[in-house]
Amino acid sequence: MIKVEWLYWLIGLVFVVMAVQMAMDRSNPNRWTSAAFWGLLGLTFPYGTGVANATAGNGGWTLPAEPLGVAVLALIVLAGFNFLGKGVPVTTTGEQREAAAARLGSKIFIPALTIPLVAIVCASVLDESGLFESGKATLLGLGVGCIAALVVGMLVTGEKKVSVPIHSGRSMLEAMGAALLLPQLLAVLGSIFAAAGVGDQVGDIMNKVLPDDSKYFAVVAYCVGMFLFTVIMGNAFAAFPVMTAAIGWPVLIQQMHGNEPAVLAIGMLAGFAGTLCTPMAANFNIVPATLLELKDQYGPIKAQLPTGIALLGCCTVIMALFAF
Repeated sequence: MIKVEWLYWLIGLVFVVMAVQMAMDRSNPNRWTSAAFWGLLGLTFPYGTGVANATAGNGGWTLPAEPLGVAVLALIVLAGFNFLGKGVPVTTTGEQREAAAARLGSKIFIPALTIPLVAIVCASVLDESGLFESGKATLLGLGVGCIAALVVGMLVTGEKKVSVPIHSGRSMLEAMGAALLLPQLLAVLGSIFAAAGVGDQVGDIMNKVLPDDSKYFAVVAYCVGMFLFTVIMGNAFAAFPVMTAAIGWPVLIQQMHGNEPAVLAIGMLAGFAGTLCTPMAANFNIVPATLLELKDQYGPIKAQLPTGIALLGCCTVIMALFAF
């Protein structure tokens, strides 16, 4: 049985390998601190397994949580004081890239499409096969899809050296920097807000404002709340526990008997609409502008804003009509 921890270890190994590459790259002015950041991050993945085992009382090795907390603080210091840098990427010339683009054409999209295809097959067909850890087929399918996409990409492009995609991935990692960790940090922030009772306080305010037994007002409040909280916090996963604890679960599901999967899934999609419209989602909206060398760093947000607003409206209407 393939366990999800194995996927985490593989991700950690990739970070460690790229950290070694950074340490050897003399074109990076901050090569040692950059290597320390990504290498330390990579080591937290297998170490986190030991901490999780100790917390949950699982079998296997157990490790204390305190060093992991120190590692997180070290990552914050390295990123916060701008100790991360990037070297000169090892890549082909512009003429070579244009020739490769003309040769490959639409085939370049095959590796990207491989990831969701494999993930869907694993989640829908292999979930009950016993091949994957129970309840983790979707996540493991995503990991298997990424590995399959790497193989397919090398076959499509005719690349024979694994070091080439690893170097390219490292260049992308350096370009994104610490913004890569924003989704995880913001998701943790949402859990902290939920544990602190922010959702309950928002719920109390909404109960005083919303008309009694008004399904449509409650749906609008939930969807728009998910949208706005995501814009503020930068991640729908951070907004979800707050708004669901405030409106989604107590009002739409328990009080108005909404269909649980429909209400929660559509509510999350309304949050994703907010992701399209916020600079707080730097890894989605600001980093791409940097990678593409756009003159306007807010260009992606301006282009996505109409889609985000339209998607919010669609989510609200669909939930109101079909989730009850």
